[in-house]
Amino acid sequence: ENTHTIQTRARNKLQGAIQGAQTIVVPVTFGVLTTVAAFAPLLFLPGPMGRATRVLPLVVISCLLFSLLESMFILPAHLGHGRKPLDAPGSNTVSRGWRRFQSAIARGLARLIEHYYGPLLERALEWRYLTIAIAISLLCVISGAMVSGWLAFTFQESPETDFIVADLTMAQGTPVSVTAEAIERIEATAVALGREVVGARSEAGQSVFSHIMASVGDQPQKSAGNIPWAGKQSSGGGHLGEVQAEVVSIKLRDISVAELTKRWRERVGAIPGAVELDFSSTMMEPGAPIHLELSGSELDSLRAAAEAVRLHLASYPGVFGITDSFRGGKQELEYHILPSAEALGLTLQDLAFQLRQGFYGVEAQSFQRGRDEVKVMVRYPATERRSLADVESMRIRSGDGSEVPFQSVARASLGTGFSGISHVDRRRTVSVTADVDLARANANEIVRDLQSGIMDEILSAHPGVRYSFEGEQAEQREFLSAMLIGMAGALLVIYVLLAVPLRSYLQPFVIMSAIPFGFVGAALGHIALGYNLTMYSVIGLVALSGIVVNSSLVLVDYLNRLVAAGRPVNEAVAEAAKARFRAILLTSLTTFAGLTPMMMETSIQARFMIPMAISIAFGVMFSSLITLLLVPCSYLVLEDLLKFVPRLRTEPPGTEDVLEVAPPGEVAH
Repeated sequence: ENTHTIQTRARNKLQGAIQGAQTIVVPVTFGVLTTVAAFAPLLFLPGPMGRATRVLPLVVISCLLFSLLESMFILPAHLGHGRKPLDAPGSNTVSRGWRRFQSAIARGLARLIEHYYGPLLERALEWRYLTIAIAISLLCVISGAMVSGWLAFTFQESPETDFIVADLTMAQGTPVSVTAEAIERIEATAVALGREVVGARSEAGQSVFSHIMASVGDQPQKSAGNIPWAGKQSSGGGHLGEVQAEVVSIKLRDISVAELTKRWRERVGAIPGAVELDFSSTMMEPGAPIHLELSGSELDSLRAAAEAVRLHLASYPGVFGITDSFRGGKQELEYHILPSAEALGLTLQDLAFQLRQGFYGVEAQSFQRGRDEVKVMVRYPATERRSLADVESMRIRSGDGSEVPFQSVARASLGTGFSGISHVDRRRTVSVTADVDLARANANEIVRDLQSGIMDEILSAHPGVRYSFEGEQAEQREFLSAMLIGMAGALLVIYVLLAVPLRSYLQPFVIMSAIPFGFVGAALGHIALGYNLTMYSVIGLVALSGIVVNSSLVLVDYLNRLVAAGRPVNEAVAEAAKARFRAILLTSLTTFAGLTPMMMETSIQARFMIPMAISIAFGVMFSSLITLLLVPCSYLVLEDLLKFVPRLRTEPPGTEDVLEVAPPGEVAH
């Protein structure tokens, strides 16, 4: 754009291309470097989310650096050569029509600057303090909407897949036949639902599910680690089951996978004896949206606290799939030693050792048979270890070698053991997890409500129990903390990069004043398109901080040249803003147009990137409009400040080497 302006004045393509590149090389170079600095923190994001997004900054930074070389060396060569002058008429109908279209657009932009933007700018500069106050008020309103939860933040809205998985966990020791019966019920419900839910684009009688697979004794999806928050399952069991349903292509249905999952869950209802029934249909998820980890020393207190938390979570609309990690194990015999045994010198360890010897056996000898080692185990005959009565009829050897009946020294009772006991920092833990219907509730709002005092009230009845939020909330804390540190570092680097070409410690603040308003534009874009803020929105905001300063840098750089050439500050500000209006507007429009296909994309592979595209596209557009008014006003406010505190001026005007700037209609030398 700068080259075109100079070529139009000079009527010389080659000289215009050379001078156009020379006069803009500094702001363009540092503008690219500020964008690189903004994307660089994304290279160091922790956790699985960091690994998933690391390719983005690598590609963008590479493209930016190569585009800088292209724009400074290759593009001027293309713009500086050509046989026809700029205003040469077209040689055919198509080219003549294209030239008329270009001229009409150019005239329209000129009228826009002369009749609309120019008068608005003059009024804004005259009332510059009011203009800045209005901008800050708008910033406060949008910030308040975000903090209050009006614009909700969801860590990750994972896109849908073409699969729905129903994982069933029954109580330990449940017969396989009972589990199989429950799985058949879940499968039959899916078959019936698939036949009833037929999209308008489906063939007559075609099920919405293309394949359904049922498994009893294992959960293949969890075992394969395809459900990220579930972890690896070490083994199967008769109490486990799973049903996988593959959904037909989105082109053949008029219902979302999330809605299908919801209907399937509602139709299945409660499974008698089920410990957990989980339905999932998302591509990737860092953990349960609500994951409370309770820790303490007493399991009974933990179980009671977990039950209280589960009951309270059930009171929130849109919260479902509430479960905890406490799993009862199989039935077992529990032994209690009597005082009479202690008088005989027996301990509970002695009792357990003799029970093991009698029923499991003790190794008496081992010998080699070929390549195998054979162990000889000594234990009771099979006829004496078939029933629980055999335990009570056995005899226990005391410390002096005498034998006494089992019932005289101990008591046995049936109980239920634990399938596992989790520990964190040497404290026993029980996790309470729940899923959230994003159409009806927001996990972050529920967590804030729990932290506001409800959890303290619940746990006050259970002394010694502490809580923490893990799962998605832990990932969110780690991600936002890393992004905050990264953004602080990026802003510092951007400030340094701006201070170098401007040779000023204050003017970078004028340029960076556009950054918060980029965030305002991003928030308005999410509201307009009906999206919540997500982690990818935050990534877009960090990247946006380096992009929005480019237009301001080009404007302030040109303004400084005018001031250094002797123009009055007020006149230079207005002239620079008008001169850079077309470049700033076209840059913003092309950026928005380039991101529009991604914002309109419906494929699964691109859905999760849409919030980032919204942040950048709307942030660039809004910040550019703000730049054209706020930055000139901020520049004049800074000049007002320097008049009252002259020692803040880092370098007196006129002491630097300057390039003469051409007035309108003339050529600079």
